[in-house]
Amino acid sequence: MCRFCAQHGDGKRWYLEASNYATELLDEADRRGYMVRFLRDFDRNRRRVLTACELAEKVPAPLAKAGKERFARHMREHHFGQPVPLEQCEAIFDTATCIVNLPCPCRTFAGKSEEGFCLAITVAPVEDLLREGMAGYGDGPDTLAFTRLDKAEAMALLRRAEERGLMHSVWTFETPFIGAICNCDLASGCMAMTLTVGHGAKLMWRGEDVAVLDTTACTGCGACVRRCPFAAIDRPASKGAPAVLRQADCWGCGVCRSACASEALSLVERAAVPAVAGVW
Repeated sequence: MCRFCAQHGDGKRWYLEASNYATELLDEADRRGYMVRFLRDFDRNRRRVLTACELAEKVPAPLAKAGKERFARHMREHHFGQPVPLEQCEAIFDTATCIVNLPCPCRTFAGKSEEGFCLAITVAPVEDLLREGMAGYGDGPDTLAFTRLDKAEAMALLRRAEERGLMHSVWTFETPFIGAICNCDLASGCMAMTLTVGHGAKLMWRGEDVAVLDTTACTGCGACVRRCPFAAIDRPASKGAPAVLRQADCWGCGVCRSACASEALSLVERAAVPAVAGVW
């Protein structure tokens, strides 16, 4: 169990706690203002944080570590994410019944093609807030292109994302309110992965689960190697041998499973694997 489950989930998975999606939280003026500013100032803050990370590589290690820890504390209070497997996303949609497909700010400002892999997930309508935050994007995404999805449509979108090796992650906006599911990989320009995986500045924490590989069922085809967004699986050492799963590098997104025709990959709770139980 991660710290967020203890703080915001009553000891259960924090992103399945209905109170974290409550309309009362969304309606708080400070939170609505934060969400508008988050979208409006996204590119400016993206460039500022990336510059800070580049500078951190040039300062003494203790100073860089202290700066990154301060950044992580700040993000835990305001805006953080965690990978969530497909079946848990489905459970989230049972609570967050207002699902809006919207353009991805990360892809937009990283100059990547935008194919609509971001979802605003709330209980009450949120399109007005999204339009206000993205109104000044200029040549950015079409703010009139928000699409309301039902649960089946949202799940179909997430399955298409998995086929492209995109992991699902759930996000707070002024913690503990949860307002989005993103579907990303490093190549898409994802800020969370760039900062957390690329620079060690934690904006995202590892998932509640970790992958396990049944080596007796694995055919060594390598499909999971290509699918894993965190590069946690290596190709077989020799022809006919099983793939090599490095659990220490697994973030628990579960995307690898959708590539495995032999169903050799599964997820178990991170706490049940001693080697990675405390790795978040």
